[in-house]
Amino acid sequence: MADRRILVIGSSGQIGTELVEGLRERFGADHVVASDIKEPQVEQTGPFVMANAMDRRGIERIIDKHGINEVYLLAALLSATAEKDPAFAWQLNMESLFIVLELAREGKLKKVYWPSSIAVFGPTTPKDGTPQHTIAEPTTVYGISKLAGEGWCHYYHKRYGVDVRSIRYPGLIGWKSAPGGGTTDYAVHIFHEAIKQGRYTSFLGPGTTLPMMYMPDAIRGTIELMEAPADRVKERTSYNLAGFSFAPEEIAAEVKRHIPDFVLDHAPDQRQAIADSWPRSIDDSAARADWGWKPEYDLAAMVDDMMANLVPLLRG
Repeated sequence: MADRRILVIGSSGQIGTELVEGLRERFGADHVVASDIKEPQVEQTGPFVMANAMDRRGIERIIDKHGINEVYLLAALLSATAEKDPAFAWQLNMESLFIVLELAREGKLKKVYWPSSIAVFGPTTPKDGTPQHTIAEPTTVYGISKLAGEGWCHYYHKRYGVDVRSIRYPGLIGWKSAPGGGTTDYAVHIFHEAIKQGRYTSFLGPGTTLPMMYMPDAIRGTIELMEAPADRVKERTSYNLAGFSFAPEEIAAEVKRHIPDFVLDHAPDQRQAIADSWPRSIDDSAARADWGWKPEYDLAAMVDDMMANLVPLLRG
């Protein structure tokens, strides 16, 4: 493990906060450099540097200074936020990826991780048990950029031999950091409002079933994919990964086990159209077969753990 020198770009976001923690636990705090365009909100146990994901020279200097040989590129504008500024979302999501892929092509990096999303799918995609290989006609700039990015990852692997790996994340739920403007963020907000107010108004309507995953599973799956032998990684676009699927009223029912008087209201907004274009459930059999992926949390276990952590945090 001593030769692993990891840089996480976009370390202060919802995924980055917990991924840095998981990587430092596994490889040692000094072997994982966190970086973001903004100062971290959580105390750092290892090195942190300010970095702009679109500044190639800046990224290169960090790689040279810290002897980095592996990059996790997490910087991106997420689905709902990206719709407010499509041109910048495309620029950030694409340019940052090109910078890292080019550095890998030039031999400065041994391995790259770049996250994709279920946003690559669209209204014409099969909604139930969405296959690994299927129709992908996204209707958001976030989805368009992720689908294009998958193509570039595959291209750089096939043409230049770049060891780039990716997961199509479903909606992610965690308690350690705030979500970053995604269409599935209600599934985090609901806990905070339930604990503080006893009531929550969902921006998605009833019956809006979406694939979700608890953050510990997402972090573990990400690290497991990056640890898998290269010949086991068959998909060089991005892997489907599934945890569980639910609609707002279903997670509300689980929350009511802990807060019996909790009330869920609905006021669908512009994010409803995005959610309606996405799958209801995901087939992740390719990830299970290729590198042994298996989730540990179901809906009930996730809610129990979220409540156990958030109640003392928010009411303490």
